[in-house]
Amino acid sequence: MAEEKVRTEEFKVNGEDLINFIKRLIHEGNVRRITIKNPEGNTVFEIPLTVGVIGAVLTPILVAVGAIAALATNYTIVVERIENK
Repeated sequence: MAEEKVRTEEFKVNGEDLINFIKRLIHEGNVRRITIKNPEGNTVFEIPLTVGVIGAVLTPILVAVGAIAALATNYTIVVERIENK
């Protein structure tokens, strides 16, 4: 069985680009968790992703992300990716 390694990346995203950025990450498939942090560094939303998270389950998540995007302009997105060895 392949051993999983988790790699963490951080991205700076403007509020207006937040939803499209999150959608793109979700569709990549190797993302385990997405954390959205406000400009002060506090976590405002955390999205744990599994293989089964698709379609109708994503709609309320994206609505919540849209509400967050309306509140401020600069966010840090922390992405945990799975790398198979």
